[in-house]
Amino acid sequence: MKGKIVVVYGNLVVAEADGQVVQNSICYCYRSDGAKLLSEVIRIRGRLVDLQVFEETRGLKVGDTVEFRDEMLSVTLGPGLLGQIYDGLQNPLPRLAEQVGFFLVPGQYIDGLQTDIEWDFTTVARVGDRVTAGDTLGTVPEGLFTHRIMVPFLLQGEWTIKSIVGDGSYTVDKEIAVLSGPDGQEQSVMMQQNWPTKIPLNISRKRLMPTEPLVSRIRIIDSMFPVVRGGTYCIPGPFGAGKTVLQQITSRHAEIDIVIIAACGERAGEVVETLREFPELTDPRTGRNLMERTIIICNTSSMPVAAREASVYTAAALGEYYRQMGLNILILADSTSRWAQAMREVSGRLEEIPGEEAFPAYLESRIAAFYERAGALELKDGTIGTLTIGGTVSPAGGNFEEPVTQATLKVVGAFHGLSRARSDARRYPSIDPLDSWSKYGGIIESEKVGRVNDLLRRGNEIQQMMTVVGEEGTSVEDFTVSLKADFFDNCFLQQNAFDEVDAATPAERQKFVFDKMLAVLDMDFDFVDKEQARRTLVHISDLFRNWNYAAGDSNEFKEIESKINDFIEVKGILEEVEIVSA
Repeated sequence: MKGKIVVVYGNLVVAEADGQVVQNSICYCYRSDGAKLLSEVIRIRGRLVDLQVFEETRGLKVGDTVEFRDEMLSVTLGPGLLGQIYDGLQNPLPRLAEQVGFFLVPGQYIDGLQTDIEWDFTTVARVGDRVTAGDTLGTVPEGLFTHRIMVPFLLQGEWTIKSIVGDGSYTVDKEIAVLSGPDGQEQSVMMQQNWPTKIPLNISRKRLMPTEPLVSRIRIIDSMFPVVRGGTYCIPGPFGAGKTVLQQITSRHAEIDIVIIAACGERAGEVVETLREFPELTDPRTGRNLMERTIIICNTSSMPVAAREASVYTAAALGEYYRQMGLNILILADSTSRWAQAMREVSGRLEEIPGEEAFPAYLESRIAAFYERAGALELKDGTIGTLTIGGTVSPAGGNFEEPVTQATLKVVGAFHGLSRARSDARRYPSIDPLDSWSKYGGIIESEKVGRVNDLLRRGNEIQQMMTVVGEEGTSVEDFTVSLKADFFDNCFLQQNAFDEVDAATPAERQKFVFDKMLAVLDMDFDFVDKEQARRTLVHISDLFRNWNYAAGDSNEFKEIESKINDFIEVKGILEEVEIVSA
């Protein structure tokens, strides 16, 4: 069905349709030079249709042709997704660069999966089997994982396998099976299939309550403010506080199967750094290339704003697809503030009634709908698949009261707030332990975490008091509490991302070290003066810092552990004598 352009307003195009148009369907706007620009129907007003164009609209003019389609914006699913670098429309950027060079050309689209690669298909189903959407027809090896070839998710009801190929090598566009429907209709099945990005993919027995901790090997997250597999969390913070670095560290060390990085509107410099680093990184868990279990979807801030929305939903659809295989998936969206800004820009062009700070009134529902796509599912074969979503937020000036941060906090299960003060003090990760929280259970008992949180708050109060009255106006007992809080902050909450050992701490080691630190924090020191308190806490701090850098199976680790045990046994008295005598 055709139409004509009547208004071009940035990435918003108004067209007059010749017939019936479906909301959220895709269409193509044809420039005079023959290039066709992918668009999406976002509002229908009688014969007038509002389109958001995912490309640069330079060259479009009034009177140009619009071709409307019946399908929604979709992604191609199948083997070959892992290791790819896509834009928000699932164009493989490396292959696109080979065709058009360094600068993207509007109207150039490439299939998301390569059709010239053969995959070793192993048949699981048999002729005559009755199947429904999501059932496994066969498998192919994809890097570290066994990729399930499933009955197309869009099929309704029960189907019968009329024919299926034997074991062998096939391309993704080769017919591997023919299904017969209840009314006698036939459906050809290939390894690849399409799924609309904005419709959640959930074919399962039931949705489960996420409870299993997702170990990121970042101590302040795992022990203090945990995340679970299938849960949600956000990382708000001012520019330069370390949001992107924290996400990249998580993607390398988190105990997860597949990581999907969605750079939706980040600065080009940060995106380029990610694209250059990841193909060169070695996966610390497998010893193989990290890209073998990573998918990167990138739209920089210089790309059209509508493409930011596409990148978020594309990431969610790909994550849900691999969840259907019983895998644990982590989506890292950086940053959802840029996505919200794109919504604000489009909403303004649509002349909708603005909400707070000119964001659209439906901002909260859009953000909630995205995070609600996370979850743990019990699939039809009994396996468990999880999708965890972590998004960064970039509030202007680090103001957590702005609409995007507040809308995100209402739906996520954990909040890791980054602090400009901690970042400036080089305390990384710069997650503020006084502002952050988590609704999930982690690897450390909640009672122990609560005791440490109380100590940190009390220590912060004393430190603020000392900035006014000075150290002289503080009692020895209060000064000791302040030193204990500093000790835990410096030796446990902070990690050196450049150290081979300290960069990633396994769960068992975290629990072991946490208990040792708690034993020190619970000690009732009877210090004579503040200088003695300072010397003693500095000494034990040095021991724990060196302990963090010692490999768990080394002699150094055991030697330091022995010194710490001696310190705890005698409440630091021997160490104090040694320090004085030295």
